[in-house]
Amino acid sequence: MTIQWFPGHMAKARREVEEKLKLVDFVMELVDARAPLSSQNPMLQQVLQNKPKMVVLMKKDLADSRETDRWISHFKDQNIHAVAINVNDKADLKRVIQLGKELGQAKMEKLRKKGIQPRPARAMIIGIPNVGKSSLINRLANKKIAKTGDKPGVTKKQLWIKVKKDFELLDTPGILWPKFEDELVGYRLAAIGTIKDQLLSLQDIVAFVIKYMQEHYPKQLKERYAIEADVEDMWEIFLSIGKQRGALESGGNVNFEKVSDLVIGDLRTGKLGDITLETPEN
Repeated sequence: MTIQWFPGHMAKARREVEEKLKLVDFVMELVDARAPLSSQNPMLQQVLQNKPKMVVLMKKDLADSRETDRWISHFKDQNIHAVAINVNDKADLKRVIQLGKELGQAKMEKLRKKGIQPRPARAMIIGIPNVGKSSLINRLANKKIAKTGDKPGVTKKQLWIKVKKDFELLDTPGILWPKFEDELVGYRLAAIGTIKDQLLSLQDIVAFVIKYMQEHYPKQLKERYAIEADVEDMWEIFLSIGKQRGALESGGNVNFEKVSDLVIGDLRTGKLGDITLETPEN
């Protein structure tokens, strides 16, 4: 399976990122804590080259905290600064600001040595669509600057934002890469709402989530839907969930699309519990 989705504004955004990179001291890359590797844009990694970077694992409140800790250690092993946050937690926001100040410190020291008055550190904030970039920007700036929404691709142009007196952020549109060679990457991103639901069969996405939970989160799956980890027939699983939760159509038959909407909604809102869809090993 190869998923292709590369709107024109994303191609333009990549060029602008390349052009503006020389204006910033470091890069703040946002990823989704539920799929930290899959939500990194490999195309941008090439563009960023050796620019200092911090990785912000967003939506930590929806992710498995044990796996989040392992992911932070994984990034640190690669000499990449990493922090996990909930944008509604002020303490988490302070940690982002502090880490940003530390990353900008080297540049400030160089300016001082040249006799140049230090300025706020400058960072480019990047991330794939719907990772929570606009929400973080608004919290950091303490006012509504960036547009927010629950659909991928809200931000369409670059924008400078001041974060108190500590540093300035250059916002960029969310950028996906031209195609997903690995179908698991596509399923993970679709499950957490990063790519449009229409690009994949929602039933296939839900089947992937259920299978993953059977292996990694069997207790949560059983608590929510009374599904055992050893049940292999996905047809039977959908029927069981549909009957339990009233996902029916006229005549009393289970509507599989309603079941899919229900399960994916439970995942994205945290009703299935704190779940991370990939580990550093896979």
